[in-house]
Amino acid sequence: MPATLITTSLDAAEPMERDSPQGRLPVRHRVAPWADAVFSMLAHGAAWITLALLAGIIAALLVGAAPAIREFGLGFLWSAEWDPVQDRYGGLVMIYGTLMTSFIALLIAVPVSFGIALFLTEMSPRWLKRPLGIAIELLAAIPSIVYGMWGLLVFGPVLATFVQAPLQSAFGGVPLLGSLFSGPPVGIGLLSAGIILAIMVIPFIAAVMRDVFEVTPPMLKESAYGLGSTTWEVVYKVVLPYTKTGVIGGIMLGLGRALGETMAVTFVIGNFNQLQSLSLFEAANSITSALANEFAEAGAGLHQASLFYLGLVLFFITFVVLALSKLLLARLRKGEGART
Repeated sequence: MPATLITTSLDAAEPMERDSPQGRLPVRHRVAPWADAVFSMLAHGAAWITLALLAGIIAALLVGAAPAIREFGLGFLWSAEWDPVQDRYGGLVMIYGTLMTSFIALLIAVPVSFGIALFLTEMSPRWLKRPLGIAIELLAAIPSIVYGMWGLLVFGPVLATFVQAPLQSAFGGVPLLGSLFSGPPVGIGLLSAGIILAIMVIPFIAAVMRDVFEVTPPMLKESAYGLGSTTWEVVYKVVLPYTKTGVIGGIMLGLGRALGETMAVTFVIGNFNQLQSLSLFEAANSITSALANEFAEAGAGLHQASLFYLGLVLFFITFVVLALSKLLLARLRKGEGART
């Protein structure tokens, strides 16, 4: 038998000492064979526990909302009536408030976050990049109730005095724009809640955008700059196409944060269960604020079941948003794979 085969057989049969610069080191024994099986079992168990918790939440919402589903059916979704005295409930006002405030938040937060990420990765001086990035990330650590108190006591009066009043005086006679800015100048309503949500989600979206912009290979950007491209052309034609999946993921993360926010919205949205007009300054309500305000005092029956129904609707909205984002990201990755 050749010497190499003999040596290989001996190495496989028993551990031997090896020469190294530090001396003769013993070969490490193989881990016990049952360790892999235990690790695999724990990993599978964690995954199944997560799925079981998700299924339990859905089942609890369905059971709690069952009386309202039997009583109102799908008409609950487009009924604007919310009258606990007569046991008549509809979720249109809360659904509209949730979607509108989230839309306003994204409309403000996405371009601001994009500008922050662009400045930090392409334009910021080295001495400012790190402290500014840390300061933006610290905004995410502020409790939501602090945002709500600041919005109610500080931002709301400023918005009413310096934004709503001038807009009403300027466009009060215009048929469509006048209705958008109507309402008492008290600084609470859909626009105030949307702006507070935007301030809250900007750190999340900006941090994700900054991280994905930084993974763009420097060679691609330097090549574009070498060809005479401006900073905007490099970002638009090189950075964004390379990182678009991560950018969309960051935006969806911010949208999920905005849809589920409770306390900050409760402070500044007005908590009004009637849809009197489409004004951005009109007091309204959202699903999360309705649950926070009424669930503790709701009696057993249709009132509590309707709140469960609202929770089920919010779960469905977030599920649809996340599912659509996953499909969009999958299509983008598929398109990138086809081009390469």
